[in-house]
Amino acid sequence: MKVIGKRARRAFSPTKIPGARWVINQYVGCQHACRYCYAKFMRRWYDYGRWGSWVVVRENMPELVRGRYVDGKVYMSSASDPYQPIEKRLELTKRILESMSKRIRLSILTKSDLVLRDVKLFKRFENIEVGLTVNSFEESVKNDLEPHSPSIRRRIEALRRLHENGIRNYAFISPIIPKLTDIEEIISDTKDFVEYYFFEFLNFRAAGAEFRRLLRDRYWEAYEVMSNRDKLERYVRDVVKAIRRSGVEIGGICLHQPKLVILK
Repeated sequence: MKVIGKRARRAFSPTKIPGARWVINQYVGCQHACRYCYAKFMRRWYDYGRWGSWVVVRENMPELVRGRYVDGKVYMSSASDPYQPIEKRLELTKRILESMSKRIRLSILTKSDLVLRDVKLFKRFENIEVGLTVNSFEESVKNDLEPHSPSIRRRIEALRRLHENGIRNYAFISPIIPKLTDIEEIISDTKDFVEYYFFEFLNFRAAGAEFRRLLRDRYWEAYEVMSNRDKLERYVRDVVKAIRRSGVEIGGICLHQPKLVILK
């Protein structure tokens, strides 16, 4: 794993992420190495090799957030996972949270149960929510598509423990992939302790040609639906109906094809 230290010019950048006004990326690149990751486009500016083999660390972020307030929700993070494995050693995210104004509206998203380490820090914020990305992939599929991410069972348990600690939480169900994602199973496993859900269908184009080939070669039934517009539209309609029937609070339903649409 290649670790590249850099100094950032600013902490908060404007974003078009639904529901947020700002984004903070203390890391760029991610050790989880998810094969479908949409942030792979960052290699245009950070050409350090294969996605998942390097992480850029913006070492001065705690200094940049100290005493700084921005209006509107801040999303952590869009170009990495704030609790990827290197965070356990560097504690960069932890130091940012310690330095950040408690008045900032913060939304954290991760795939890691390491997030539980910072529960006490979350409690100092006036307005915070913490989400975990979950799916219903079988473990062998999870290991294929997300080689170095924590197990989905550990993520679900993290959601439970956040709830028990009084931290507003949400489940980010993504990517929704035909034949591999069971929405009803996820909701059944989590509805007793999840505040709300955000759903995102796989962005087939942004996932990249390499991932599309992987899907075609190993998960043909999923590929067949994703690559056929009529089949995909039927699949999306059925899943959206199931989501709305579930009765859970919906933060949004994100579709990417043929263009980005956010449903409520």
